[in-house]
Amino acid sequence: MLRARQAQEDAAKGGLVRARSAERDAQDLAKRASLDLVGAGAPTEGTARAIVAALVARQALAANLAAAEAKVVEAGDHTALQQKLLADAAKKRRAVERLAERHAEARKAHEMASDQKAIDELAVTNGQRASARGASA
Repeated sequence: MLRARQAQEDAAKGGLVRARSAERDAQDLAKRASLDLVGAGAPTEGTARAIVAALVARQALAANLAAAEAKVVEAGDHTALQQKLLADAAKKRRAVERLAERHAEARKAHEMASDQKAIDELAVTNGQRASARGASA
């Protein structure tokens, strides 16, 4: 049972690592999209068609930036979910560990009580033998 909980926790750790990596990738993509938009300055001169084409290109870059920022938010939400899953898996593993520790302590206490009972029984038996020897002499 403990191994299963540890495997679940390890899987959750892996999920969190992947989610954080995806979040970093999304942030990098958003940063590049932002730099692309800033680099494509607004047209200041040219024919009407050239200005319209430049404005349409900037709109496309802005849409790309908006999509990249949405991916950053989505990746952040996924990372938060993976962190929660990891915390839950760790809690469950610790609960099983505590249960195993309590079971081991109870088993040890039972063994010690059994040993003590055997020692007490030997002491009583030895005392009775000594009394019997004293009475027969």
